[in-house]
Amino acid sequence: MEGLRQADARALLPSEAERCGLCARPLGRKVEWHHRIPKSRGGTEVLPVHPICHRTIHACVSNHDLATGLAELDALRVQPDIARFLRWIADKPADFHAPTRRRAPD
Repeated sequence: MEGLRQADARALLPSEAERCGLCARPLGRKVEWHHRIPKSRGGTEVLPVHPICHRTIHACVSNHDLATGLAELDALRVQPDIARFLRWIADKPADFHAPTRRRAPD
């Protein structure tokens, strides 16, 4: 799914946002909305993501990096920590959760 403007995303029901914008697994009961470019940097486009995927993005990548070069999903997915996470999460159920360990500095 391509990114949506924040106002348009609010109108979607979770069933309409079928797959996670990061890992592409089916979404579960809980859905979070990730700003491709952080809101604090003027971003308005959002993607539906699993909570664990959202936390991993922000634990591995700073808002500065998201704003300046990693807003594109393909660029984000090949980052070493994100790529490792995607391999690990690939066979987990939609509502799987585990603690996220690191936080990228801003």
